[in-house]
Amino acid sequence: MPQACRQTRTPYRLPRLLMAAALLLVSAAAPADEGMLAEVHAYLYDQANRLGDEVVIEVRPPSAHLPTCDSPQPFLPHAGQPVMGRVSVGVRCGEQGRQVRYLQAEVGIIGDYPVAARDMAAGTLVTPDLLETHRGNLSRLPRQAILDADALLGQQASRPIRAGETLQAHQFQAPTLVERGQAVVVEAQGPSFRVTREGEALEPGGHGERVRVRFGSRELVTARVVGDGRLVVDF
Repeated sequence: MPQACRQTRTPYRLPRLLMAAALLLVSAAAPADEGMLAEVHAYLYDQANRLGDEVVIEVRPPSAHLPTCDSPQPFLPHAGQPVMGRVSVGVRCGEQGRQVRYLQAEVGIIGDYPVAARDMAAGTLVTPDLLETHRGNLSRLPRQAILDADALLGQQASRPIRAGETLQAHQFQAPTLVERGQAVVVEAQGPSFRVTREGEALEPGGHGERVRVRFGSRELVTARVVGDGRLVVDF
């Protein structure tokens, strides 16, 4: 690999308060590539900086023989892809963006994430004392890792969890607030009315889940669980 290409692959860190200065430290690429690489770094930082306290970006430069990319416009080829880990970045070149190039980048996010402070048995309700905070590269965590500790509070462990384990979405579920066959209260409310009826839940459900409720022998509605034995019909 040519020397110029090796030099451009050095990653750099982008703390939030040093963003303006960091953009001046784009790797020593061939002069024709400096503007494009600066735009790609800035674009990736803008997409990723909200995920953690610090961003580490490494961009593979294009082949040395490509012409200068005028008016570079970076974009993500796949809508909704997370800007973390290995990322493909497209760059439109020229005033009308008719020339498109693709670069590979590695984006690391340094931030905090919750782990289990001690062992949890299946069925345990998560409380603040069961969690502790670790710090590291979020891009190296499992894909379903939970990053927001508050999102776990009140959730129920669906399987045993060991102390120090990274917590993942599939390990938790909303606690059951409505059981199948339970007598429940369903509320329907609009701008000028409020009606409450008693019915029978036909399936179990946790907070925010929708379950079917039967009134009498034939009438069925689907309602959203909002509390212990309480549901609402959304209009």
